[in-house]
Amino acid sequence: MRKKIVLFLFLFCSIITSAQHKVTVSSPDRKLRFSLQVTPEDLSYEVDYKKQSIITNSLLGFDFDSGEFCSNLLVGKVRRKSIDETYKLLVGKVSIARNHCNEAVIPLQEPTTDRRINLIVRVFNDGVAFRYEFPEQKGWNSYVMYDEKTQFNLSSNPKTLLMYLPGYANTHESVYEHVAYNEITEQRLIEMPVTFEFGNKIFVSITEAAIRDYAGMYLMKEENKLIGKLSPHLGQEKVKVEVETFPHNTPWRVISIADRIGALLETNILTSLNEPCKLEDTSWIKPCRTTFTWWNGNVVPDSTFSPGNNFDTNKYYIDFAARNGLDAHGIYGYAETPWYYDDNFNFGHAGPNADVTRPIPCLDMPRIVEYARSKGVGIHLWVHWRPLYKKLEEAFELYEKWGVKGLMVDFMERDDQEMIRIQEDILKCAAEHHLFIQFHGSSKPSGLIRTYPNEFTREGALNYEVCKWDDAVNADHDISIPFTRMLAGATDYHLGGFRALPRSKFKIQYVNPYVMSTRCHMLAMYIVLENHLTSLCDTPEAYEGQPGFEVLCNVPGTWDEIYVPLAEINQHVTVARRSRTDWWVGTINNSVARDLQLKLDFLEDGIYEAIIYTDASDVDENANHLNKEIRKVTKEDIIRMPLASDGGSVVY
Repeated sequence: MRKKIVLFLFLFCSIITSAQHKVTVSSPDRKLRFSLQVTPEDLSYEVDYKKQSIITNSLLGFDFDSGEFCSNLLVGKVRRKSIDETYKLLVGKVSIARNHCNEAVIPLQEPTTDRRINLIVRVFNDGVAFRYEFPEQKGWNSYVMYDEKTQFNLSSNPKTLLMYLPGYANTHESVYEHVAYNEITEQRLIEMPVTFEFGNKIFVSITEAAIRDYAGMYLMKEENKLIGKLSPHLGQEKVKVEVETFPHNTPWRVISIADRIGALLETNILTSLNEPCKLEDTSWIKPCRTTFTWWNGNVVPDSTFSPGNNFDTNKYYIDFAARNGLDAHGIYGYAETPWYYDDNFNFGHAGPNADVTRPIPCLDMPRIVEYARSKGVGIHLWVHWRPLYKKLEEAFELYEKWGVKGLMVDFMERDDQEMIRIQEDILKCAAEHHLFIQFHGSSKPSGLIRTYPNEFTREGALNYEVCKWDDAVNADHDISIPFTRMLAGATDYHLGGFRALPRSKFKIQYVNPYVMSTRCHMLAMYIVLENHLTSLCDTPEAYEGQPGFEVLCNVPGTWDEIYVPLAEINQHVTVARRSRTDWWVGTINNSVARDLQLKLDFLEDGIYEAIIYTDASDVDENANHLNKEIRKVTKEDIIRMPLASDGGSVVY
């Protein structure tokens, strides 16, 4: 009898062991751990950092048209490896990035159908990423997905910085809210990245990487958990993703974690999770500095010609670009009318017969192109994505002949699977014709600049264009961007407004618009934000002869190194960026004046010449005033930075 009892207990324990499976993956420094739990009922994971629980009991899985994939799963042999490599970025916040992590490939099999999906987990010292791989297999080589069941169940009540969105089709532009997690409204769509501040100085950001042939993801709070929500196919709500052949991968779900907020800005996880560069010839890829006359209203001085879609208006800006060493002049049209034929004659609503290969005659495009070439200035074209996509190859071949450097592709306003495919088609074709791309009215980036380095920047943020019709964008909004949207990558923000007014005197003006942060704040934004297309949105008259204009003419568009010495969420941030042996340090402040001390201990040994721009004492009355000081410094020095309300500082 005793032997039978022992045998029964052994068999029972064996059944329990086979029914439950736990896989853990730790970071190279062992401080961060991902744990996968597989039970007959479900598939879930947890994340802890420095032995503190960050994410707990969060479900994974799928809902396909052929049924769910989340329970009664078998775990195959886990394949593990360590990755430690470096790679080059042609444009980015660093020139050489390190990809250092531990990886586990966890095979999951549904015994009743024999369907197989691999869960791939990578754990870095500063974050966790996981994705699903659909390998080639007999009997299953396509799917229609209704939902991806990814959850992020936070273990406590962190302070949260987030943006709500009205729906899946949107411009991804709104203000951020800074609230406790338990104050987040349920059943509202939340944009990623979203950032959390836990106790014990632990900071977390959730976003995604390598979005390709898949739908973009949002978050929604349901029953106190954050649930992943995929953007559905256009015109319906049920189908999210359709795949016709295997192998296929989902995007990476990325949870960045650090013990200081600045480290979230410094991480290279997103580019590390993308494929290496796919372009054979990259010699032509260089950051660009361009005018963007739409913002200022295409203003020209009193003269013998009228502003508009004509040669003389563009000549005026080409001459300005040539005088100041700018790479390109941006052409969009005039008064909300495109530069090309459009039967709607409307900037935002392309007509059915709009033709991006057919310039309107009064513009005299051949003459503009030839004049720009004679001045050593390239062309940067605005286009609506819809008529462009109809004639992609034809248009890009024409633009290459014109000497166009790149395009702003606008009004995308979706990130469903079709639009994600369209964006990659545009990048591929543009690269073949040596054109960079600036996606506007678009969703967030996902590290794709490693694979397609001709993607210079994206919008996806409420920015200074709003100053033309609203007062929603001020220093309190600016300061939220580095801790949210910029964590996803390069951020197009319509920088360069040189007409600053104090908040109390701000007025809305569509032509020659004002901004409501100090001149030093504006200069610092060029350093704080990652952006490989340096845009000068104001008029030549607003710039030339003005203090600080030399910063816009010289600040690099790509970098070798990044370091964030000072930062406090939604209060202030200081970003130091190195280009060769030069350092540029930008600081932006919110609406509360403060003094900061900048230690220069990130410098190498030696004596440096520092050019220091700080807010003048009278910026409360004249926000364009600044102090400029030049002095010798070493790595032992500390620079005092008095920051005005809505102010900033630049140290070069």
